[in-house]
Amino acid sequence: MAAWVKGLGWVTRPLLSVVRTWDLDARRWVRALRRSPVRVVFPSGQAVGRKPGPEKQPRRAAAEASPHEQRQKPPLQVSASQTSGAWEESGLRYDKALPGDRRLSVMTIVKSRPFREKQGKILLEGRRLIADALKAGAVPKVFFFSRLEYIKELPIDKLKGVSLIKVKFEDIKDWSDLVTPQGIMGIFARPDHVKMTYPETQLRHLLPLLLICDNLRDPGNLGTILRSAAGAGCSKVLLTKGCVDPWEPKVLRAAMGAHFLVPIINNLDWETLPNYLPTDTRVYVADNCGLYAQAQMSDKASDHGWVCDRRLSKLHKYEEEEEGEDLEPGASKAWLPELEVQSYDLDWTEAPAAVVIGGETHGVSLESLQLAESTGGKRLLIPVVPGVDSLNSAMAASILLFEGRRQLRVRAEHLSRDRCYH
Repeated sequence: MAAWVKGLGWVTRPLLSVVRTWDLDARRWVRALRRSPVRVVFPSGQAVGRKPGPEKQPRRAAAEASPHEQRQKPPLQVSASQTSGAWEESGLRYDKALPGDRRLSVMTIVKSRPFREKQGKILLEGRRLIADALKAGAVPKVFFFSRLEYIKELPIDKLKGVSLIKVKFEDIKDWSDLVTPQGIMGIFARPDHVKMTYPETQLRHLLPLLLICDNLRDPGNLGTILRSAAGAGCSKVLLTKGCVDPWEPKVLRAAMGAHFLVPIINNLDWETLPNYLPTDTRVYVADNCGLYAQAQMSDKASDHGWVCDRRLSKLHKYEEEEEGEDLEPGASKAWLPELEVQSYDLDWTEAPAAVVIGGETHGVSLESLQLAESTGGKRLLIPVVPGVDSLNSAMAASILLFEGRRQLRVRAEHLSRDRCYH
């Protein structure tokens, strides 16, 4: 009996061990099935081979194929991570940047003004801004993008010969100043206003109205002013030396594409600036301290609806210096241009007009006053409540530009009405 029990235990021992092995390796069998094995061997010893799909053939059958059939196989396609990819529908190719790619190092210096001036290149970000630039005729050099569909949205004829580099979205986030980057950035050649192509609708609504920015240094203000100039229909915007670079990223964001709607000429000297003005143009100065002398005479600045702080205009520094000098009677302040002051809502657009907007810190320059005097211009006054020093430069520019547009529209309506009567 004992021998029979001992033999029975020997017989049943393999069965117990097999069951235990099956329980422990159950996950392994599931993982093997997920990997699509060539053959599955069960614990009972039964083997089941996997049937190949209709589009695939076993390796042995492929090896036994004739040499003629092997020659007819198409060449292997190399992935974009190794070489450049191709657009089947357009033939354009792009490169995928690898870690340590030297072509990405330019993004660390492209935002600086010395790079823009020496290399003659600018940085644009966002699909809409890039599309506006391409439509206006700006010449692209390099595009960095995180998704291929961002590039496919752009005109194909504008992308020929342009370096297209696909990068990670994390790289664009590091380069971008936006809270939510749009996934595409482009390096363009610095646009030339002579070679630009502006929209036909913008050209049809151009007015004999120009804007001159005098030592305007705030990027946000300049961008807003450019946007207002495009909306009012200005024919040209002139920037003197000392103004912020109009192609700085902050200015581009604030302008919302206005750079490609109105010609912008920057870095001008006051000696050469009159060459960019049409014939018979009158220059008007938006000077927040226009009634300073009259206010001093009456000792009541509130009588003129304007309060002017001497610290906001460098012209007053010159006046204070003159007061301490021994000058002949009647000769003091003779060197200062004497411009008539008029309210901004009176007619001042009977001839082509140019409006000068100065910076908020120093105001308008002496050269702008001299230019206004030589052209028969005036100071334009926007009355404000007493106690307010001045308006924001962008706000003042917007008020004057759209007031000029209103005056020109009213004059055109009167002329058309007179022609109907006659």
